[in-house]
Amino acid sequence: MSIPELARQIGEIASLEEPVRRNLYFFVAGQAAPVSRDEAARGVRISRALAAFHLDKLVAAGLLEASYRRRSGRRGPGAGRPSKLYRRSGRQVELSLPQRRYELAARLMAESLVMPEAGAGEGVRAAARQLGERLGQAALEQAGPRPGRARLLKSAFAVLRAHGYEPTQDAQTIRMRNCPFDALARDYRSLVCGMNLALMEGLLAGLELAGLKAELDPQPGLCCVALRGRR
Repeated sequence: MSIPELARQIGEIASLEEPVRRNLYFFVAGQAAPVSRDEAARGVRISRALAAFHLDKLVAAGLLEASYRRRSGRRGPGAGRPSKLYRRSGRQVELSLPQRRYELAARLMAESLVMPEAGAGEGVRAAARQLGERLGQAALEQAGPRPGRARLLKSAFAVLRAHGYEPTQDAQTIRMRNCPFDALARDYRSLVCGMNLALMEGLLAGLELAGLKAELDPQPGLCCVALRGRR
């Protein structure tokens, strides 16, 4: 996740700190159909004007969506003005510090199920390798025409940061200060470490970054994979 994206999500969550706004959000989210300002105001026992103010703030934050519709079903002259209606936004807000990417792990494991020739572990590693290659190829395009090693490394770091790995470089070794699948790794270390290794191998292959090799090197508090210069 990029810094701007992280800041956006923090801002969205912070918008719920105000008690009235938070109550309105939970009220709207709990309804089966979109609600009007009047219905929301009655639901949390506040004035209509105050409800309208906070509902529109929630729309601006991306937590609610607004639409207009005549509740009576009538059309044409005399039907009255459409009501502004609110419903929960489809945007998912999930903030974890440090970053965790369990949705990505679930997607890789789901993709492994459509590889009938492979066993469970092999399927997960194959899916991770394919994803890594796609990420590497996209990063290679972003690095621009005929990129040198420095630009390729910069692009690789950007991809790794975007997926929660928090890369850091020391001499000839790139380590990841965070494992995006930490809770899974505690219980299924072999599976998750194999998945991480395959993803990194695919990333390097897709990025065409020669001279680096992904290796398993578990260290306390770090991801189990390190990228080292080939010996």
